[in-house]
Amino acid sequence: MNLRWIDDLLVLAQTQSFSRASEIRHITQSALSRRIRSLEEWVGAELVNRGTYPVELTPAGKLFCDEGREALKILQEARADIRQETRMPGKAIQVRAGHTLSMTFLPKWMKQFQLRHGPFNARVVAENVLDAVTALSEGSCDLMFCYHHPRAPILLDPDKFDYLILGSEAFIPVSAALASGKPAFSLPGRKNSPIPYLAYTATTFLGRIVDVILKDSPAAHFLERCYEADMAMLLMNMAKEGYGVAWVPESAVADALQQGSLVRAGDAAWSTQLEIRSYRARHSTNATLEELWHSLQTEKES
Repeated sequence: MNLRWIDDLLVLAQTQSFSRASEIRHITQSALSRRIRSLEEWVGAELVNRGTYPVELTPAGKLFCDEGREALKILQEARADIRQETRMPGKAIQVRAGHTLSMTFLPKWMKQFQLRHGPFNARVVAENVLDAVTALSEGSCDLMFCYHHPRAPILLDPDKFDYLILGSEAFIPVSAALASGKPAFSLPGRKNSPIPYLAYTATTFLGRIVDVILKDSPAAHFLERCYEADMAMLLMNMAKEGYGVAWVPESAVADALQQGSLVRAGDAAWSTQLEIRSYRARHSTNATLEELWHSLQTEKES
């Protein structure tokens, strides 16, 4: 049994809506439904009455929510105590960052920040946005770095979490280059010759952004999904090898674009801008984080 399934049920009980709960949990509605089904199989009883609107819990579901909420609280407090004991020594923060940002933006940002404000220790875990948001929500990290787009917002309670915008970058389609320097595959493609499409898996943040771009595309597009991955770097490498078109943050392919091993596969109409944000819990007890956050706010205001 996965502890996240309990959180799924608690959010569903609060919202009484599978669609709203799936937004808050940053997963698709079908994925949320599967996870609730898995929890019901583990418990051995139906927890949700799916024949009502708004959604209601069954008596078993209400009992499990009450007990599950208390069990989660105890486990999270125990984990917080253990992690406090195993924190890095001295001035230190726990960081979660999206895969791409952890390899492109974060190292340079940390170096520049420490040159201006002094050193601190950091434990960095790279993971997908959903897991990073969950880690911050559960108190498993002090600071989270992620991309943001207005059409796929990060749903964190503004009364509990603060954010700062640290920059932005383009999210662009790329393809391997022909000997002529032109893209091997160029958007929008043709009906009788669709472009091989290197896609993100369904639950990823960047996959949702590609969906937004394609929905708003200026012309009919013809793509044939041939490969899926949850990391931009994997898709970038597949694109380099000539397997198709992939959408990636520009920072991830800056060197490849300069060297000519990758080229843009479409004009600006097939791209969008992503904000780079940092998030923290508003009532953090980590003095190093508070000092760092104050410095960030001062820089933004100056």
